[in-house]
Amino acid sequence: MPRCTRKGCGREFSEDGTESCTFHPGAPVFHEGLKSWSCCSEVYKPVLDFDEFMKIPGCTQTERHTDEAPRVEAPKPSSSANLTMTTDSDGQEVYSSGPSTAPKPKQPIHNQPLEAVATAPVRAPVVEEEDDLNTPVSVGTACKHKGCSVSFVSDEVNRIGDGEGTVCTYHPSPPIFREGSKGYLCCKRRVLEFDEFLKIEGCKTGRHLFAIKDLKPETEQLTTCRIDHYQTVDRVHVSIFAKQADKERSQVNFEQTQISFDLYLPGSKRFTKTVELFGPIDPSASSFTFFGTKVELNLKKQDNRSWTILERATQDLGGISLTFGVGGRTGTIGAKETVLDATNKSKAL
Repeated sequence: MPRCTRKGCGREFSEDGTESCTFHPGAPVFHEGLKSWSCCSEVYKPVLDFDEFMKIPGCTQTERHTDEAPRVEAPKPSSSANLTMTTDSDGQEVYSSGPSTAPKPKQPIHNQPLEAVATAPVRAPVVEEEDDLNTPVSVGTACKHKGCSVSFVSDEVNRIGDGEGTVCTYHPSPPIFREGSKGYLCCKRRVLEFDEFLKIEGCKTGRHLFAIKDLKPETEQLTTCRIDHYQTVDRVHVSIFAKQADKERSQVNFEQTQISFDLYLPGSKRFTKTVELFGPIDPSASSFTFFGTKVELNLKKQDNRSWTILERATQDLGGISLTFGVGGRTGTIGAKETVLDATNKSKAL
């Protein structure tokens, strides 16, 4: 079946069909990396990615499709410059203003300064996506490779075996738009008109891409969560602000001198930590509860001393007394009188 040649459409159609055509009557606009259509730039905001640009829906509708070649308007003459095209030794089209002159030969790399050679950018290798044969594809789905215009017919025709319909001719690298010229990074040809750019034939053959295969499974990411605490005479209440922790997979363990937790969070995130406690607790009398925004730990002290901090200090705290209430430090609440354990009570006498 013929394919509609209007910009923004590109669908296959039957000549005796009555399906309407939705397209862009304007021209593409490329400015400082942004891409849009002149006919609907106020409706659809300019985008950076070329694939997103190609997905901008048409803004005008007509009764029928057409396979006529689009009209290309001749460039308007300019009083300041005349644009001419020449071809260099590599076959690349070069556009310049003024009278046509032969391109200057390229300077051999061994004559260039060492600094220029050392700082020349190295192009990263292209990692190509693979077609997931286990994913069903609807009839009419277009191949996702750039430069390929094949629409899916069936697995037998386009995905299985080595038949003619399985061969994809495409561009493995992204398009490049620079100073009015248009092309692909993977090949040398450059053109001025957008319609000519769409006609640039692919430079590589391979398999079609109808359903992208996830080559990189979602990896686990370790993260951190804020921990707060407060205390009463016989208990320490700890809040771990782990939002939407999975209570089926997460674990919290109590020991006499430490607590450990392994919390699974949304988006493959995980928070795991072991806390050496400031004082001893009774594991059998301690508990934890999962809430939507946090995990609450209720620790039963083995004695009534006041905890200056939650974690056991790794250095000397100086003259800080192990007190509770107004005589205490971080994490103390409530009491109006100082409460000391037996050891500190003897020191206070």
